Amino acid sequence: MRSAKDFFRPLAVGAPAPVREVPFRPSRMIHFFDPSNERMAAKVPAIASTVDVLLGNLEDAVSADRKEAARAGLVAAAKAHDFGGTQLWTRINSLDSPWALDDLLTLVAEIGHKLDVVMVPKVEGAEDIHYVDRLLAQLEAKAGIGRPILVHAILETATGVANVEEIAGASPRMQGISLGPADLAASRRMKTTRVGGGHPGYLVREDPKGALDAQGESEQPRLTFQQDLWHYTIARMVDACAAHGILPYYGPFGDIKDTTACEDQFRNAFLLGCVGAWSLHPVQIEIAKRVFSPEPADVAWARRVIEAMGDGTGAVMIDGKMQDDATVKQCRVVVDLAEALAARDPELAEAYEAAYKELEPNR
Repeated sequence: MRSAKDFFRPLAVGAPAPVREVPFRPSRMIHFFDPSNERMAAKVPAIASTVDVLLGNLEDAVSADRKEAARAGLVAAAKAHDFGGTQLWTRINSLDSPWALDDLLTLVAEIGHKLDVVMVPKVEGAEDIHYVDRLLAQLEAKAGIGRPILVHAILETATGVANVEEIAGASPRMQGISLGPADLAASRRMKTTRVGGGHPGYLVREDPKGALDAQGESEQPRLTFQQDLWHYTIARMVDACAAHGILPYYGPFGDIKDTTACEDQFRNAFLLGCVGAWSLHPVQIEIAKRVFSPEPADVAWARRVIEAMGDGTGAVMIDGKMQDDATVKQCRVVVDLAEALAARDPELAEAYEAAYKELEPNR
C-alpha cells in the first residue's frame, strides 16, 4: 500500500512537486478548436482573448488521417502566440488509441511550458489517471518543466460514472472532470441521438383530470414536463469533484442553433455546481460567459448578507428573510466566484460594483 505521504512526492526524479490544491482560475468556457484546420487555427489569437480556456482538440472531430496534422498545428499555435491570461489546454486521443502516447510525448517536449491542462477522454478508473500521471512526471523531468501539467478527465462511459469518486481522487494532478453526454449515452444504451440537452420523450405527466375513457385517456388535456436526462450524472460528478477539491464542468451541447436550450442546459449545470462548460462554436462563448458568471444582483445580495452577519455566527433578518451561518457559506461561494471573474473581466467588475451600490439605501 502506498503511503499517504508519498502522494505529494514527484513520480519521477527531477519532476516538479505535485500541487497540493488546484488553483481556481476562471474557466467558464472551454473553447474547442481543431488545430488541423488552418482557417480555424488562424483565428486562435482573436478567439483566445474572448475565452477563459482555449483547447486544442486532437481527439473526436479530427479524422484519423489528420491526427498528426492536428498535433503539429497545436504545437505551432502554442509556439506562435502569447495567450496572456487565457489557459491553454489540449484534449489528447483516448488511451486505447494509437495516437495518445505520441500526443503526450510531443506536446510535453515541445510546448509543455505553455500547456496548463491535458484533458483525457473516456477515463474509466483511477488506473487511467495513474498511467498519465507517471508519464507526465517523466516527460516533465526530461523537458525541465518547472510546474506540473494538470489532468482533466472526461466522464463518458458507464464504468467511468461508476468509478467517478476514485477518478476524482486519483492524483494531485486532477484539475477537474467534464461530462461527455454523447459517448455516455451510447455506453449506457440510452435511446437518444442528441449531444447533450433534454429529450421530449423523457417526461412526467400530470394526473388525469376527471374520468378516463375506454382507452384510458383523460377527458381533459394533461400537462407534460420535459425532464433533464443528465441531472443524476451531473450531481454525482459535482459531489465527487467537491469531495476531492477539483472542478466539475458540463461538456458539449451539440445543437449550435438552439441557443435557448443550450443556455438552459448550461444554467442547470451551473446551479448544480459546475464552474463552466464546453463551447463548440463562438455563439456558445457568450452563453457560457453569461451563465457561469453570477448575476450582479445575486452578488450584491450575497455581499450584503456577509456584511450583516459579521463573524458569520448567529442569525439576522434581512428584508424579512432569515440568514445564518449556512446562508453565509452559500453567499461566500457566490462572492468568491464573482471576485475571481471580476479580476479577469473589467466589464463584469463594473456591473458587480454598480449593483452593490444600488443596495446602499437599504443597507
